[in-house]
Amino acid sequence: MNPADPPRRSPRGGARHTPPVALTIAGSDSGGGAGIQADLHTFAAHHVHGTSVVTAITAQNTRGVSAAEAVGADLVRAQLDAVLGDFSVAAVKTGMLGGDALLALVAQYGEADRLPNLVVDPVMVTTTGDSLFAGDPAAYLARLGPLATILTPNLIEARQLLGREITTVDDMREAARALATYGPRAVLIKGGHREEPSAGERGTGSDEGSQGDEPGDSAYAPGASSTAVDVLWCDGQMLDLAAPRVATRNDHGTGCTLASAIAARLALEHPLPQAIAGAKAYVTEALKAAADWRLGLGPGPVHHHHGRKSAPL
Repeated sequence: MNPADPPRRSPRGGARHTPPVALTIAGSDSGGGAGIQADLHTFAAHHVHGTSVVTAITAQNTRGVSAAEAVGADLVRAQLDAVLGDFSVAAVKTGMLGGDALLALVAQYGEADRLPNLVVDPVMVTTTGDSLFAGDPAAYLARLGPLATILTPNLIEARQLLGREITTVDDMREAARALATYGPRAVLIKGGHREEPSAGERGTGSDEGSQGDEPGDSAYAPGASSTAVDVLWCDGQMLDLAAPRVATRNDHGTGCTLASAIAARLALEHPLPQAIAGAKAYVTEALKAAADWRLGLGPGPVHHHHGRKSAPL
């Protein structure tokens, strides 16, 4: 089976087996390319039933975010109780949390062991400079770090979390080690924002790669390396995951998609290293499949359902 294909499960009680359930706790993207919308597309592409807790409403398209408003803590709590009180959730992905109040609320559920296989995508700011988190970055690590199965920051988010410059692959490795001290089992620092490396820098390991994570990312950005290098710290081991960039402007929502693909594969009981590698392969194929799309005037979404063939009704 192609590693980018949706993973398969053995039927339980026949062909019509019950799918596992994943939960996304994130903001809504009105343009449909990132956030809750991207997460639910990704869950569906993996044959996982998606549930959701909406933390924020954004006015957003392929060119950026023009407005955003957090959902009140009481309503977020009610959504969490509704989902977790009825579904057997196998994995959870967090995205935009908005500020300290919702961060603390989500952490309470994690500390009560109600958020299994927690994938934390620390959405804080878009590449175009739109702020999506009004709270304290240090609180993000203190509250969610010990609860996370994996943290998946891009370079901008890693810089904010640690308060340091991250430029080279060596910087990314040191940042991954620093983030790992807060308690997650794994840290994946995505290198899609990294500019052209110095001579001799090369990634090793997996042949899958990812690129931009927010509106404004592009394979054609000035100074961008022709190779995308992500750095993974997992179970005490450091790996560089490198691959050629996909020549496409349509990379909006790749960070959300990668994190939710990891969560989907964890819900399908894949071991963590395989879940990460498979999720990266899935995102790479989603970038390739949408390379010629023209949805919106800016960087468009990836093709979440690239592995499916559908017939007209």
